[in-house]
Amino acid sequence: MLQGQKVVCINDTFADFIRVIYTQLPVKGTTYTIREVFLGREKVLHGGDSATVGLLLKELHNPPDPFHAGQQELGFSSERFAPLEGLPSEKNEEETTTKLGIYHNPCVN
Repeated sequence: MLQGQKVVCINDTFADFIRVIYTQLPVKGTTYTIREVFLGREKVLHGGDSATVGLLLKELHNPPDPFHAGQQELGFSSERFAPLEGLPSEKNEEETTTKLGIYHNPCVN
């Protein structure tokens, strides 16, 4: 998944504690645009030590991650989404590749 790509939510089941810390959550069947791709922790609680691919979406905005020293925005696991259409331009792919590994936000699984 790449910045600028359209995706559709395939899993909108969230734990109650996620509903408390997020202000906006994706809805199953709704189309979104990826605004950022990042490498995130596997678990929100206790700063998990395994990585997963996380997404920030243009249509949704959330508060800073309370478990990240940099207070970056809370994101979503890429596994909650399926690609809807072709890939964005090559320029966006290069920007996304550069960003991977820089961000350490948790992803919602």
